[in-house]
Amino acid sequence: MKDAFSNVRTWVFDLDNTLYPPHMRLFDQIEARMVAYVMDALNVDQTEADRLRAQYWRTYGTTLAGLMAEHNLDPEPFMIDVHDVDFSILAPDPALRQRITDLPGRKIIYTNGSAPYAGNVLAARGLDGLFDDIYGVEHAGYRPKPEAAAFAQVFGLAGFDPTRAAMFEDEARNLAVPHALGLRTVHVAPTREPAAHIHHHTDDLSGFLAQLVD
Repeated sequence: MKDAFSNVRTWVFDLDNTLYPPHMRLFDQIEARMVAYVMDALNVDQTEADRLRAQYWRTYGTTLAGLMAEHNLDPEPFMIDVHDVDFSILAPDPALRQRITDLPGRKIIYTNGSAPYAGNVLAARGLDGLFDDIYGVEHAGYRPKPEAAAFAQVFGLAGFDPTRAAMFEDEARNLAVPHALGLRTVHVAPTREPAAHIHHHTDDLSGFLAQLVD
């Protein structure tokens, strides 16, 4: 395993359900706030708001992208509102912190959430201060992963060699563009999704990183 990552000098991490496990259920709070926001913004009931939330996520990459495309929604108030959640449910992970610390080279966060929200998640997980850069969807002009233009914008800002980089991500579809660019791709999820653009799968990020740094 170490050989497969021996040339990697930039480590790109997604945030939600990647740097914390899905069983901590933080994103459940965000989804509930999205539904409430859509109900208010579009004057629809809860069932319709939840349907739109899911439909826009499937079609556009994020619920926000769909709301912007279909309803010209202002993204900034939406992002502030849906990320107003209880971070105390996230437990610190000293072992994961050490394993990320031990990775050689730059460490970057790239999330479809906002950069301030990412900072709150990292603080709650005890991972603050580890990353050289944090990029949120705002850095891509609110274009979300998996759009190629979003990756081009963020990776251009980050300025790294994609052939010497790796990306860790819970959404399999979000790894297609990084794979095409030459990154080594790691799908972090409870269930394996076989695909040509996924090099590795793990349901335990800390355990996977241990194979690279121990």
